[in-house]
Amino acid sequence: MSLQNLLAIGRLQEHTTDAAGIAKLLQAARRNLADARIAQVSPDNRFDAAYKCIMQCSMLGLWASGYRTSTSQPGHHQTAIQSLGLTMAVDQRRIIVLDALRRQRNVSDYEGDPVSSAVLESCIAEATQLLAHAEQWLGTQHPDLMRGS
Repeated sequence: MSLQNLLAIGRLQEHTTDAAGIAKLLQAARRNLADARIAQVSPDNRFDAAYKCIMQCSMLGLWASGYRTSTSQPGHHQTAIQSLGLTMAVDQRRIIVLDALRRQRNVSDYEGDPVSSAVLESCIAEATQLLAHAEQWLGTQHPDLMRGS
């Protein structure tokens, strides 16, 4: 499915961004990743911060491509993550891992299941890799949007 198809079925909306908006979201992703690494914080909250970084990176790809998720639609987190192949050319195997982390976040948030150390470390590692990928991709594909970042 293409970004245009996702737009046509209401999963995405057109979005205009600028360097200031990208810089703000990129800084938020960096802060969340830093927070995820604070050992004195509970594993659940560290996981939430790392997952938030993943979502913010997913949004960076969509914004830079001229879209955003339709937050009024259910599944907007899933749409954002699954769009990474279309926006930032993220490998499908990584998208599968990121989507599994999304499902783990749902179980943790909505059912109260605690986050294991292994899942936490995986989420932090994936967020770290995705943030580096997003920064590199933005710098290469959208250098005009990286001013001030």
